[in-house]
Amino acid sequence: MKYSVLSLFSGCGGLDLGFKKAGFHTVFATDVWDIACDTLKENNAADEVVCEDIRNVDFTRFHNSVDVVIGGPPCPPYSQTRHYLTEKKGGFEDEKAGFAVPEYFRAIKEINPKVFMFENVDGFTFKTYQEPMAFLKEQAERMGYNITYKVINAANYGVPQTRKRFICVGLKKGIGEFVFPQETHSEKGTNNTHKWVTCGEVLSDFDNITEEEKKQRPGSKDYDLLVGIPPGKNYLYYTEHEGYPDPIFKWKSRYWTFLLKLTPNRPSWTIQASFSNNQGPFHWKNRFLRISEIKRLQTFDDDYKLCGDMKEQWRQVGNAVPAKLAEEIAKEIKKYI
Repeated sequence: MKYSVLSLFSGCGGLDLGFKKAGFHTVFATDVWDIACDTLKENNAADEVVCEDIRNVDFTRFHNSVDVVIGGPPCPPYSQTRHYLTEKKGGFEDEKAGFAVPEYFRAIKEINPKVFMFENVDGFTFKTYQEPMAFLKEQAERMGYNITYKVINAANYGVPQTRKRFICVGLKKGIGEFVFPQETHSEKGTNNTHKWVTCGEVLSDFDNITEEEKKQRPGSKDYDLLVGIPPGKNYLYYTEHEGYPDPIFKWKSRYWTFLLKLTPNRPSWTIQASFSNNQGPFHWKNRFLRISEIKRLQTFDDDYKLCGDMKEQWRQVGNAVPAKLAEEIAKEIKKYI
């Protein structure tokens, strides 16, 4: 039996793909970005795809007819970078997406699923955002759900990326209390776990450099500095703190991702949603990562189709939940339905 899923803030379908692999079926998916919706349609991710502002979507027709609601409201209001952008308000006061979390729970109220899965950046748990967290707990209790939540490192579930995400699963009272699946991987492979999956393991067949890539210069004006940085390091390599004899940068004077390079010996760091000339991670061979590579790092199938131009495809994949992480959570949720 395939259990039904309704997907909110679906993006290009990372959560949906993971749930599909676990035996679920998405009956309805919605996102406000037309290109992401085109991607969902191209991959037959859902029976019905609605491209619309969630505030304009009526979910009452799905009342009591859907097993699981999944979704990750836009994360910029809760991201760590918001702490540096002091001119912008965060949380519910965010001008562009402050409404998203309340709308997620408005949908839960109208649908009344057996289970919901809520995803966001780990910053959602910071003391700075006590109001949204309190709101989540209050709404879940009011609507009759037991919730379990934690910050998960995707690498601990076999994803070749150390990507931390806040995951909350709510089960209707009477079903039980959700227990997160046991972690299968760890950095050193101790306690009956496998070692983290590394970039080298999943990107080895992309190790060539094309003629076009030879013309490109990641890092822009700092390309020569990027070339000198060892794999697995960033701009901090050129600081006094790291013992560089003629320091070029001050310690922690830039974003940590500035001139950041992957190493084949560990998972990738978090793939960002915005393609950048100087913010990594970059390939250890001093080139930009390819869309096919970030799909691997986000555990999308190689044949998963993405619509839009290169930067639009990058944004879709960078915003997504790793499909394998979603699959592991979905397989555990299945036990409770």
